[in-house]
Amino acid sequence: MRILTTTASVLVYLFLASSSPASAQAGRPAERWVGTWATAAMPRPQAAPNAPPGGRGGAPLLNFSNQTLRQIVHVSLGGDRLRVVLSNVFGTEPLTVGAANVALRQKDAAIVPASARALKFNGSSTTTIAAGAVAVSDSVSLAVPALADLAIDVFLPGDTASSQSALTTHGGALQTNYISAPGNHSGASDLPVAATTQSWFFLARVEVAAAQAVGAVVALGDSITDGSLSTADTNNRWPDHLARRLMSQAASTRTPQTMTGVLNLGIAGNRVLTEGVGPSALARFDRDALVQSGVTHVIVLEGINDFGLGGPGGLGNGPAPSAADVIGGLSQLIERAHARGLKIIGGTMLPFEGTSLAPFPTYYSTDKDARRQAVNEWIRTGKAYDGVIDFDMALRDPSKPSQLLPQYKAVDNLHLNDAGYQVMANAVNLALLRR
Repeated sequence: MRILTTTASVLVYLFLASSSPASAQAGRPAERWVGTWATAAMPRPQAAPNAPPGGRGGAPLLNFSNQTLRQIVHVSLGGDRLRVVLSNVFGTEPLTVGAANVALRQKDAAIVPASARALKFNGSSTTTIAAGAVAVSDSVSLAVPALADLAIDVFLPGDTASSQSALTTHGGALQTNYISAPGNHSGASDLPVAATTQSWFFLARVEVAAAQAVGAVVALGDSITDGSLSTADTNNRWPDHLARRLMSQAASTRTPQTMTGVLNLGIAGNRVLTEGVGPSALARFDRDALVQSGVTHVIVLEGINDFGLGGPGGLGNGPAPSAADVIGGLSQLIERAHARGLKIIGGTMLPFEGTSLAPFPTYYSTDKDARRQAVNEWIRTGKAYDGVIDFDMALRDPSKPSQLLPQYKAVDNLHLNDAGYQVMANAVNLALLRR
């Protein structure tokens, strides 16, 4: 099992600090469910937009027929009881799950055999998830270290290609997931792998039973939060780095109040105001942020795609949003978070001069950059957020403030390399996340 952490003591302490609800009857502290991993759902239509008749001219869409998906997720918090939430939120027809399982991942598609736990739903090993709904599994006992990899199996006995229902997915997951040969292989030590994908399908979140003092932070954002162009299968997104910082802090202070799950709700291409790649931040805020179990804080890093992809030459060729438009949208997120008693922290948008996105040659302009800087100034000085993370200051080139520092930028001059995402996590003042 691959575990990314600094010392073994981190894992030992964080495991012991989380305990099961049943144990509370023996005098242990009261507990609640807290998110340890999550992803933002997007619809995958069965026909690509504007596809030619018969689907010619493009690769066939991935579908599943009598197959088992083994999907790998990297948790933040540890615990000894967990539950898994499956999602059919974008489906227009019911989704039948023939079996499901969770286990510690050993390597690639292999699991630690003794760790396999069948997931049940209201006591049943099968479930049908209604269109637009989620299914929360019954809890299972499994000792999960902090920062561990889990393998979640979902057996789909039907044929998704026979339906026009959209698949609920998260594309660009930067994580290799496995598709079996035909049959129910849920819980098998070695999955008979027929294909792989770097998307997650029908997964929403994983939650652990934790002490009341333990909470979770949601990172709501676009491709920079999603970790685009970081190294696949290495968990080098900035929220991953933040999770490691928080776990290390909790181990050194030995206080449950500093234990925090980190939930990455980034979507590449996402915008504050307008649907594009996935629903807008305004449209998905309740589902992706407010309903997360144990959430106490939300970090928002959105807006660059509103400018880069808005207006002529962008997605939809609609009117170009102003800085005031984006500020208005972010203000709505702040109001909604405060109404739920959550702290919400604003991240400044990164420099993007020189951005090279082939379909969008006009992604950057000096006018768009001026709007970015106006929003950043409002984030820094407007006092609407409960705190500020100045990602822009941490990563801009002092000699060319509209550009990223060369040593941290990826090839497209918009995203970051692994070291750059580490710098982003290091820019977070952990005191902002105290409860």
